[in-house]
Amino acid sequence: MSALIRAENLAKRYPSGAGELTVFSGLDFEIRGGESVAFVGASGAGKSTLLHLIGALDDPSEGEVYYQGAPLTQRSEAELARYRNESVGYVWQSYHLLPEFTALENAAMPLLIAGEERGRANQQALAWLERFGLSDRASHQAGELSGGEQQRVAIARALVRGPRLVLADEPTGNLDAATGESIIGRLLALPAEQNLAVVMATHNLGFARRCNRVLRIAQGRLETEAPSAAMV
Repeated sequence: MSALIRAENLAKRYPSGAGELTVFSGLDFEIRGGESVAFVGASGAGKSTLLHLIGALDDPSEGEVYYQGAPLTQRSEAELARYRNESVGYVWQSYHLLPEFTALENAAMPLLIAGEERGRANQQALAWLERFGLSDRASHQAGELSGGEQQRVAIARALVRGPRLVLADEPTGNLDAATGESIIGRLLALPAEQNLAVVMATHNLGFARRCNRVLRIAQGRLETEAPSAAMV
């Protein structure tokens, strides 16, 4: 099976004083449909930055990210927007729900923005909310929901357009341990159920090791995490 995502010689640098700060360089990896991959590492190692590059939310300083064999840097802005909106679902530590809208309206938003008829958009969004046990909360405004409920709405929103790739950046960072466990269980069931890839950045090594693969960013390089390694 060919890779869904392939990175070659990936590097990211930022201006720093009179020089540059290298976050990471020379990263090579592949991600396939139907698998879960966790990126771990110390704060500032570049986990979130790496997700931004995979999701075309930022450009690499060097190297390339390929989606289904096609380089992202050679796509037009319109093609990149289509990739972000159709092929990738994003789940963040902060839920980024619109507080004045209901759970259903938040989950349906990507479809409505894409021009889907409201009734059909609501039907699809409700199906995902039901899948995550939120059918009885669909008419509640986002601010009336608990943190775990808001994150489940955010996951439903990420999935409503049928992406091939879900990027989750510290998805349990604002949740208690029990709620975080529930959210991770739902996320990591998706690859087998939906034949999509889940890529997660996390500080929680216990959650990371439930993925198919764990990759650590250390000193600007990427290495496979040994099962007995300690988390920094």
